[in-house]
Amino acid sequence: MTSNRRSGTRGRRRPSKRKGFRLGRVLVGWLLVLAVGATLAVGFYGVHLDRVVRGKFEGQRWALPARVWARPLELYAGRRLSPDQFESELKRLNYRAVESPRTQGQYQRLGDRFQVWTRPFRFWDGAEPERHLNISFADGQVATLTDADGGPDPALVRLDAMLIASIYPTHNEDRVLVRYKDLPEQLIKTLMAVEDRNFYRHLGVDPKGILRAAVSNFQAGAVVEGASTLTQQLVKNFYLSADRTFERKIKEAYMAFLLELHYDKDEILAAYANEIYLGQDGSRAIHGFGLASQFFFNLPLSELDAAKTALLVGMVQAPSSLDPRRHPEAAENRRNLVLDLMVRDGVISESEATQAKREPLGIQDGGGRPAGHYPDFISLVRRQLQRDYRDEDLRSEGLNIFTTLDPLVQGAVERSLPKRLAELEKQHGMKAGTLETAAVVTSVEQGEVLAIAGGRQPGYAGFNRALDSVRSIGSLVKPPIYLTALSQPDRYTLTTNIQDRPVSLPDGNKRWEPKNYDHRVNGSVQLYSALVRSLNLATVNLGLSIGVKNVVDTLYRMGAQRRIPVVPAVLLGAVSMSPLEVAQVYQTIAASGYRAPLRGIREVVDALGQPLNRYPLAIEAVVDPKAAYLTTWAMQRVVTDGTAKWLGNQLPEGMTMAGKTGTTDEKRDSWFAGFSGDKVAVVWVGRDDYKPMGLAGGTGALRVWGDFMLALDNEPLPEFPPAGVVLADACGRKNVPYIGDSAKGRASCGGGGGQSSGARASGGESAARTEEAPAAETVAAPPEPPPAPKPERTQNHFMSDFFGQ
Repeated sequence: MTSNRRSGTRGRRRPSKRKGFRLGRVLVGWLLVLAVGATLAVGFYGVHLDRVVRGKFEGQRWALPARVWARPLELYAGRRLSPDQFESELKRLNYRAVESPRTQGQYQRLGDRFQVWTRPFRFWDGAEPERHLNISFADGQVATLTDADGGPDPALVRLDAMLIASIYPTHNEDRVLVRYKDLPEQLIKTLMAVEDRNFYRHLGVDPKGILRAAVSNFQAGAVVEGASTLTQQLVKNFYLSADRTFERKIKEAYMAFLLELHYDKDEILAAYANEIYLGQDGSRAIHGFGLASQFFFNLPLSELDAAKTALLVGMVQAPSSLDPRRHPEAAENRRNLVLDLMVRDGVISESEATQAKREPLGIQDGGGRPAGHYPDFISLVRRQLQRDYRDEDLRSEGLNIFTTLDPLVQGAVERSLPKRLAELEKQHGMKAGTLETAAVVTSVEQGEVLAIAGGRQPGYAGFNRALDSVRSIGSLVKPPIYLTALSQPDRYTLTTNIQDRPVSLPDGNKRWEPKNYDHRVNGSVQLYSALVRSLNLATVNLGLSIGVKNVVDTLYRMGAQRRIPVVPAVLLGAVSMSPLEVAQVYQTIAASGYRAPLRGIREVVDALGQPLNRYPLAIEAVVDPKAAYLTTWAMQRVVTDGTAKWLGNQLPEGMTMAGKTGTTDEKRDSWFAGFSGDKVAVVWVGRDDYKPMGLAGGTGALRVWGDFMLALDNEPLPEFPPAGVVLADACGRKNVPYIGDSAKGRASCGGGGGQSSGARASGGESAARTEEAPAAETVAAPPEPPPAPKPERTQNHFMSDFFGQ
């Protein structure tokens, strides 16, 4: 029995301890393999994420729109500027009128005295600091300019430039980049209080912060504090989608950790402040606090008070449902919660929060959009930019384009056009809206385009008549003809007798026989008087004497770009130009024979303020300055005695201007081109359907021209002649200019010279009776020979880009 029990015991084997140990080792081995594999996978994935994080953060982070700026208003003692004009400029720049300026962007007006706290601004040639100024005005000019804090008085101050356009990225994101040093301290502390109290202590993820936020939100009964760190929020907005998945949250935390490893907190915070989404403006997405401040309040970020700061930071949680324009009650409740958190963390005091809660939301119209609406001028700028930049660069590189637009001049033009055209239509029995117009204003010396109007409603985009409407210029061609003659002082002076007699030239199967407007023949007339009276026959005889080709060459040298036929009809205005091209020609006369190619851009700088492309002033002497002075003298008499006498009667004492009227066949086009000592302006009036409208240059375009030019500050024409010009009394006039010794051989004063029978023009409507005869553009011209050589194109001579060939 015993042996059997023993043998039975041996038959039932127990599990081996060694075998169990071996199984454990295998399991541990596999676990280690899995752990190593997982670690390697996470590591390799981390390497990939690291490349993503660093590549985008260190590269071009955002597609930034190009921003287009008007010229800055310069202030200095003696600057011609009225107090009302100055205040209008401050309002355009969104300066706020207060009882006592305490920060930038504020001003106080007491009669003709201002106290202004200007904003800092970075121009192409350096940064303009903020200044606290006292400014007084007297007699229509800046009388004093002093430092309100007792520092050195500045000699010259530039206000910040006015944004007039943005060229948005194709995906319609918009933002205003703000550097870390420009972030207000109150904004930073508020962000910490609401979104990430441990921002400067964690490494991208904050477990304690998650727990604390949960408790705070439970106690408040609402979401008042975010659980994600600012770094996580930046990662989500900058790198990832908005999908609410566990996988995305893990990826977000991993990338936040990597971001913190490579970059310091200030860099991360600046990127967050520029990336965060804060609203929608139609198709334009509003990103970053810099643009949001302008979009909601029309204020720079640096000028926000506690209430506005709290509103912006509060919107981070849910920009759509907390939009203060669409959901003001929800936005106000959220703002007040944020103000309480600001008190909790010592950002503001209890009393400051109480006062801030009483304030309205402060939402302003404008939406951070460019001030004003200048599509005609922007069209000019874009055409110049397209020569130097790709469209994608304009939409993504954050270029800052500083232009020549003068808002004071543009405003005067825009106010005058619709009002005067409506008056002309009513006076002449036309249907309202019949007339159209275009206007260009440039500076004399620099050739800068100060204002452009492409139609009677300049703020509406559409056909730009100032650039693209090419019409016959009529008698505007006459000053270049007389300038060509006066460039030959051995043959012609202002008092040389020329013949106003019939002309008959073969023209195919008929004859070309131009007439004076009044169908009279005046015989021998003084050269300057023929221009003052706009005599067609005298002009044709003079032009044939000096040579039509020489006249055409003069036009090319003065800036004409398109093909001009070398035919006699040119002498009566059978030349088609746009208003901008006419402005180029007359700018050359006004600048004493020095052509400065018209330009709409001063400088282009990148997003960091580094110059990219310079548009320097390129001046070229193209006609004799002495002849240009004599031509200007005669054109000044057009204003005082001739077809533009209406303007002469309006000029204030001491002001002198020069100009020329122009009318084309059957009064289809009414022109006036003229200049003061510092501005050139050209106006065209007519109908888009080319039908006659019954207005001559002196009764149509001249009245529009006078409305805005007389409303502007102008310098008179230069009083002293250039070297080589002498003044002599002749033909009943004192101080008639002559070139060199040509005064000795001046002609007698018979015929229609001076104030004799030839000076019949008078002011008012009667000026139309002595207006020039219609140009002969309807007369068939002989076959056109090849055009005369054009002047050499300078680097920034972009006129042909506008005018075509």
